[in-house]
Amino acid sequence: MSRRVVCLRHGQTLWNVEKRFQGHTDIPLDETGLAQAARAASLLAALRPTMIVSSDLRRAYDTAAALGRLTRLDVAVDKDLRERGGGEWEGLTRAEIAAGWPREFADWEAPGGEPVTHVAERVSSAVRRWAERLAPDGLLVVASHGAAIRLGIARLIGLPEELWPALGGLGNCSWSVLEEGRKGWRLMEHNAGTLPEPVQSDDSPEATQS
Repeated sequence: MSRRVVCLRHGQTLWNVEKRFQGHTDIPLDETGLAQAARAASLLAALRPTMIVSSDLRRAYDTAAALGRLTRLDVAVDKDLRERGGGEWEGLTRAEIAAGWPREFADWEAPGGEPVTHVAERVSSAVRRWAERLAPDGLLVVASHGAAIRLGIARLIGLPEELWPALGGLGNCSWSVLEEGRKGWRLMEHNAGTLPEPVQSDDSPEATQS
C-alpha cells in the first residue's frame, strides 16, 4: 500500500477568463468555477480521500469545500499552498504585462514577485508535511493553484530546475496524482480531469501554451 496525493487546481475565476495575474489576490470562483468544483468533487469523492487541505485563498478553499461536503471531511488550511506571488503584476492582463515589462515577461519574473525556487520549496514542503499524517494507504487531496502545483510537483519528484518547464500547466479543476514509492514521490497522472480545455493560469507562458 502506498500513500497518494491528488493535487487539485481551483475552479475558474473571472480573472482567469480575463487572463489577469491573480497571485495572492483573493479572487472568488465564478459560476463556471463553482460548477467545475462540483464536477471535480463528484469524481474525486469516488477515490475515497482521507484528508483534504487547501490554500487559504478562497478560490482554492471553495473548490476543496465542494469535495469536503461530499466526503464529509473537514478542509484544513495551509497558507504555504498559496499561488506564486505576482508582485507588481497582480491584477494585470498578460498583454499589459508583456507591454510594460517585455524583458521580465520573457523570463516570467514579476518585479516584487516570488521566485519560482521559493514557490517550489514552500509548496513541496507543505505537501510532504501533510502527507506524513496519512495512513500507509491514505489519500490526501491538496487544493491549490496552477503555478504552485506545477512547481511543487517538480520539486517533489526531484526534477532539476532546468527541467521544470517540461511539466505543462494545469487546467481549472484538473488534478495531478502523486504516489509515494520506495525511492520517493513519483508522478502517476498530470493535468487529468478537464482535457482538452485550454489552460488559463498565473503559470509561465511556456507552461500554459495549448
